[in-house]
Amino acid sequence: MPVRLIISDVDGCISSEASVPFDIERFATLCRLSRQASAGRGSIAPLTLCTGRPQPYVEVLTKLMDIRFPTICENGAVLYDLSTNSARYAPGLSQEKLAGIRRVRSFLETEVLPKYDKALLQFGKEAQLSVFSETPEIFSEIRPMIEQFIREKSGPDVVISASHCYLNISLSGLDKGSAIRHLMQTLGLKRQEVAGIGDTEGDLPLQREVGF
Repeated sequence: MPVRLIISDVDGCISSEASVPFDIERFATLCRLSRQASAGRGSIAPLTLCTGRPQPYVEVLTKLMDIRFPTICENGAVLYDLSTNSARYAPGLSQEKLAGIRRVRSFLETEVLPKYDKALLQFGKEAQLSVFSETPEIFSEIRPMIEQFIREKSGPDVVISASHCYLNISLSGLDKGSAIRHLMQTLGLKRQEVAGIGDTEGDLPLQREVGF
């Protein structure tokens, strides 16, 4: 069965994991291939994105790459469609869960991050949190603090995972895998028709949902 859609993470896959400029020549080649595929003129399947990055960042990439399928942002919590310029929360994201993740954000901003001058909260996110640091060994200190706070407050139920430079805090049941399942159902795609590209622990749900 031919692949009809390629779903790719961003950091570490189509750009460097580090906070450095894009390799503009390689990225231009990728944009050209993606635009051709979206227009039905390429030799590969169309591409879409599945990333922990916030919607505004993903919107820019979709415009550069002419991505016409819905994209997955904030590790599966937000969906964005360039064709309608619409962003929405993923199915299953309740106001109660949003309130819970916002409590965790407030805790990070007031109690945790002031203690670490080499860590910062990634801006622009609504329903998922990412702590960035170029010294990720501090995540082993920060993670237990978050877990203790959640125990004391009786929630929210989250999944904490690390990539090369980020500690990601996602609401349970809302990850790249759940968003991909929803996307495939919406588009009428079978698992064997979808390929995925990922590089870290946070992409394991992606790996489990795609055929290749």
